[in-house]
Parts: sequence; C-alpha cells; structure tokens
Amino acid sequence: MPPFRIVLILLCVAGIVLPMRYFLPWLSANDWDLMAMVDAWHVNDASSGLVWDLTVAALTLTVWSIWESIRTRRWIGLLAIPATYFVGVSLGLPLYLLLRRA
Repeated sequence: MPPFRIVLILLCVAGIVLPMRYFLPWLSANDWDLMAMVDAWHVNDASSGLVWDLTVAALTLTVWSIWESIRTRRWIGLLAIPATYFVGVSLGLPLYLLLRRA
C-alpha cells in the first residue's frame, strides 16, 4: 500500500476519533440535545468563527465532490458528504481524497 494512502487512512481514523472523543460525552451529558450543542458552538466570537470556517469548508468539499463525481462519473466520492456532515470535515476531506484515488 502506498505511503500516501496509509497517511489518508490514518487521517480518517483521527478525523473520527478526535472529534467524537469530545462530541459523544458532551451529547451524552446534555441528553443528546443537538440544538444545545449548536448554542455551545456560538458561545463567543472565537468559536463562532471556527463554526463558520468549518461550515464553508464543508460546503466547499460538498460542491467539489458533487462536481467531480458528475464530471468523472465516479460516484464513490459522494460518500464523503454524509461523513462530512455526520462527523466533520476532519473525516470528510481525507475520506474524499482516499476514495478519489481508489
């Protein structure tokens, strides 16, 4: 297996484990209230800036993966879209790059 592929796989694992390490305990402690989590993300200007940064990155990845999937007729890259919105860009981007090279 090429080294770049191994790096992408490791980034996918990190992109799942690192965010979920914080999200799951927080959600569990707050009765799985997603709106409370959104409110917590906007507790100050710094965190709101990060939310918007990641939102633009997620939308960019979505547009890119749709555009390239239509252009190349390789639909496997579309799996990065739910990964991005259910976990985060930290999983969606390395997964997309991994699937793109598949």
